[in-house]
Amino acid sequence: MRKYRGYMEHIIETKNLTKKYNSFFAVKNLNLKIRKGEVFGFLGPNGAGKTTSIKMITGILKPTKGEVLIDGKRVSSIIREKIGLCPQEIVIWDSLTCEENLKLIGEMYNVEKNVLKERTKKLLKDLLLTEKTKSLAGSLSGGMKRRLNLGMALIHEPDVVVLDEPSAGLDPQSRLVLWDYINALSKNEGKTIILTTHFMEEADRLSDRVAIMDKGELLVLDTPESLKKKLGKGDVIEIKLSESEMNKKALEMINTIDGVEEAKESRDKVVVRALDAVNKIPKIIDRVKGLNTTIVDVSIRRNTLEDVFISLTGRGLRE
Repeated sequence: MRKYRGYMEHIIETKNLTKKYNSFFAVKNLNLKIRKGEVFGFLGPNGAGKTTSIKMITGILKPTKGEVLIDGKRVSSIIREKIGLCPQEIVIWDSLTCEENLKLIGEMYNVEKNVLKERTKKLLKDLLLTEKTKSLAGSLSGGMKRRLNLGMALIHEPDVVVLDEPSAGLDPQSRLVLWDYINALSKNEGKTIILTTHFMEEADRLSDRVAIMDKGELLVLDTPESLKKKLGKGDVIEIKLSESEMNKKALEMINTIDGVEEAKESRDKVVVRALDAVNKIPKIIDRVKGLNTTIVDVSIRRNTLEDVFISLTGRGLRE
């Protein structure tokens, strides 16, 4: 989980962004302000409209209505060097070396030869691919190919980087390497990252703010921590008493506390679900202490971003 940094300057703004196909709204009146240097998590079930939104933001797709501003200018007038796109499907030339892949893309963006040479060297180092500089891209592991693909999106040093499912298919170790690098792009280099992902842990860990869409419309936009405190199923607190026969009385008292969503008995324990339950624990314990029993153990499972997502959309991300 990232500590939210309070950016003020907006690099991307969408105004009533809409894409309509006949009578169907793929995206309807989307209004976003994405801050410079933040990692912006863009979430939604399949068909929610996030891919269509990103295509309009990057200028690939023309909106039916509304506009996109990047640095205050309409996206139609923005030079392509402003944006780097790393697609979900890996796009590399297997018969070229890692170095050649990066240089080829750099030449397409007219990066000066001397600059391109140094930038290629640095990216290979930063992405832990130096030892594979002269290796054919087709011989790389899945994780290395993903990192090379990211490097190709960064070779022209764009201000905005769009990452579409960047860790799809990666093993846990490769995923952590990629996460560290994405975090560094934002924190150390000031890149604005738009991240789409089906991994809730990834969105929670990397994103400064998260937007959740469904059926073409924006449902919520806030920091992951704020969303978990205000929405979803709530944190789960489990309390074990020395005399389980006192559980029923404990439940009666706990259910009178404001903000408790649910309290029940399960496997001889009192199980409480409440939003921002951490701050309610002292009050819950005080109520239980009024009974003639002892608290043997207290544990808590925090509300998750997936709880928030499902509570809003009613659907899991992988349907």
